Amino acid sequence: MKVLVVGGGGREHALVWKIAQSPLVEKVYCAPGNPGTAQLAENVAIPVDQLDKLLAFALENGIALTVVGPEQPLSLGIVDLFEQHGLKVFGPSQKAAFIEGSKAFSKDLMQKYNVPTAAYGVFTDQGEAEAFINRTGAPIVVKADGLAAGKGVIIAQTCEEAIAAVRDMLSGNAFGSAGSRVVIEEFLTGEEASFLVITDGKNVIPLASAQDHKAIFDGDKGPNTGGMGAYSPAPVVTPVIHEIAMQAVIRKTVDGMAAEGRPYRGVLYAGLMVKDGQVKTLEFNARFGDPECQPLLMRMKSDIVPVLMAVADGDLGTLSIEWHDKASVCVVMAAEGYPGEIRKGDVISGLEQAAALEDVYVFHAGTASKDNNCITNGGRVLGVTALGTSVREAIEKAYRAVAAITWPGVQYRKDIGHKAIGRI
Repeated sequence: MKVLVVGGGGREHALVWKIAQSPLVEKVYCAPGNPGTAQLAENVAIPVDQLDKLLAFALENGIALTVVGPEQPLSLGIVDLFEQHGLKVFGPSQKAAFIEGSKAFSKDLMQKYNVPTAAYGVFTDQGEAEAFINRTGAPIVVKADGLAAGKGVIIAQTCEEAIAAVRDMLSGNAFGSAGSRVVIEEFLTGEEASFLVITDGKNVIPLASAQDHKAIFDGDKGPNTGGMGAYSPAPVVTPVIHEIAMQAVIRKTVDGMAAEGRPYRGVLYAGLMVKDGQVKTLEFNARFGDPECQPLLMRMKSDIVPVLMAVADGDLGTLSIEWHDKASVCVVMAAEGYPGEIRKGDVISGLEQAAALEDVYVFHAGTASKDNNCITNGGRVLGVTALGTSVREAIEKAYRAVAAITWPGVQYRKDIGHKAIGRI
């Protein structure tokens, strides 16, 4: 069978890498892809928001399954379009993807179906938002309602900082139309975890636990990013926490979406805050996390394609997923200036040396090819991912590979996975 992966980041490189291993697959295409996916698949120069062109390509090339990576085409309705033309596609419908496309919708859904989450308010009026901030006090969290590439969340330490963030968002300066409505939440303390499941709208298969590192600097300092690294398994997700997350968060949400006439099929990602044996839900994403996807797929022992096909067919049945006992760690190497204004076009050296290391795979994200060189072409450039018998060993292997790779202005966190070591 032929498979099309939509997207061009690290998550999509990981999906291509895993899908290409399936004995069911004869060829993989990736649109638009990157220099990393080009080593495993045929890249197709179609942007992710050009749904009609993607559809035409899938129809002309006999694509048996399309796997959608990023949130943008999901929110634009790529799944609905492909299914209308008789194509199998993995991902939620436009109505279901709204759980990520609107944080206000997501919060209202959680409140309606008693999914544990932070107290909140939704605002389009600046004065009402400021009154809520002053009434609640700081620290407080300000979120752009719409899609903002993982960066639309401001953790304000003072009321003044929160009010400034609201003004930036509502004026359209910060995140454009994504910030025309804001969600303001109480600040939750604890330890974050990424809890991902695959669902056909009824049956649910939990993926292995993972933990992301959102802040740009060590010690979770500095502004939030799309993610600076991740590891799996996450010791904070104990068997008890796992069961709470499944029953109090995932099951209620999947059932709630069905009751709302928005049956959810695909990957459902719950960002959780864990504290004192309790769980609260920070947000939902309608796709694999990036960078969580990279360590998760390196740990996945099962062939992923039958699971993806079963979801596209609407019936997971009794399928399950096997996992390697090993741990995996992904360290994101980012361009100078990220998550702000970045520099592009720097030549990356050391990729071959890193790739030669055992149990290491370098997933490309923001890269491009020029004059036979691999160059930086985005904020998050590479996801250097390693397997180890323990989280500690996986960390050591990943950073050994990171040390082999360089370009001018490269930046990365040096403490990915340290929270796990602290719990072992």
